[in-house]
Amino acid sequence: MKRMAVVPAPQQRGRCYRTRMTVHFGDVDCAGTVYYPHFLRYFHQAMEEFFRDALGLAYARFLGEHRMGLPTVHLEVDFHRPLLYGDEIEVEVEVERVGRSSVHWRDRLYKVGEDALVAESRRVTVNIDLDTLEKRQLPEWLREALEDYVAPA
Repeated sequence: MKRMAVVPAPQQRGRCYRTRMTVHFGDVDCAGTVYYPHFLRYFHQAMEEFFRDALGLAYARFLGEHRMGLPTVHLEVDFHRPLLYGDEIEVEVEVERVGRSSVHWRDRLYKVGEDALVAESRRVTVNIDLDTLEKRQLPEWLREALEDYVAPA
């Protein structure tokens, strides 16, 4: 799987992270198009790769060593075009806002080489302590790293 460097998206004012993926056979339904829950997997996978490539922290380490997690507490998705088996896709991850314990994300999915949006999501995640499952303030080091990706107002 090829990854692109952190690049500003042409239509955005802040920095965005982009990564490439391929639609696999197991992602499609009997109509031959990507079954909608797989879009959520693509968005989450892109967030994990954002942690590794942009923030320099493997998401598995964030979970395992830091004992923190970012479960989704709110989600909106708009689907614009179908994806098919074998399509090469690019997922763009943007941090819209960093709160005390929350992170507001925006994801956009495109077919590689095309400008037309395939799907987009807005998600809110909340930092939790994985041992107690209680909400926890974002550590300052993570807040600062995430704020580097917030578009200026």
